[in-house]
Amino acid sequence: MKILSLNFIKQHSRIDYDCEDDLLELYGDSAEETLAQYLNRGKTVDEMVADLKEVYGCIPAPLYHAALMLVDISYQYRSPVSPTNVSVVPYTFNILVKPYMKL
Repeated sequence: MKILSLNFIKQHSRIDYDCEDDLLELYGDSAEETLAQYLNRGKTVDEMVADLKEVYGCIPAPLYHAALMLVDISYQYRSPVSPTNVSVVPYTFNILVKPYMKL
């Protein structure tokens, strides 16, 4: 993970145990890759980070928030569809991320 840390993810999701750390790291990597593709600021997470730092001087807080939301949603709802529930990425994600998208 280039943006998030395992400790930050666990703090955000209120996870006190270590038995799923590998899974959380996978979700963290996936969230960062998703941001990179969604923002269109390079083809890789490294390119996205470099571009954001060049333009904003840092990675804007809303993007950290969006990445943490993606990890938490992936962790809490491990499948987007079940017989009783259909989960989608919340509208809040779009509000946080869209201002930083390159068109």
